[in-house]
Amino acid sequence: MSPEAPQERRETVPLAVRELSNGDIYVGSTDGLRRRLASHQSGQVVSTSKYFPTVLRFYVAVADKVTARRLERYFKSGSDKVFAKKRFLQKSE
Repeated sequence: MSPEAPQERRETVPLAVRELSNGDIYVGSTDGLRRRLASHQSGQVVSTSKYFPTVLRFYVAVADKVTARRLERYFKSGSDKVFAKKRFLQKSE
């Protein structure tokens, strides 16, 4: 048997989707998910501070920062934001 090559440990980047009190969504990637969620809840994030309460609906671990930023921009675009709200935030019956 040949020994396996050691695998490099890669840090993933969380991409979080929050639902705002007005029904809109906020999408953001971060290198510190707990810290970022706390900053949203304490009103330190200008773009969400007017829309309390905000609710974390889901987050995904993305392979790297570049991919996380691309996915974030994708979900922030108009039609893709509508898609995300319809597919990921729809209330169950």
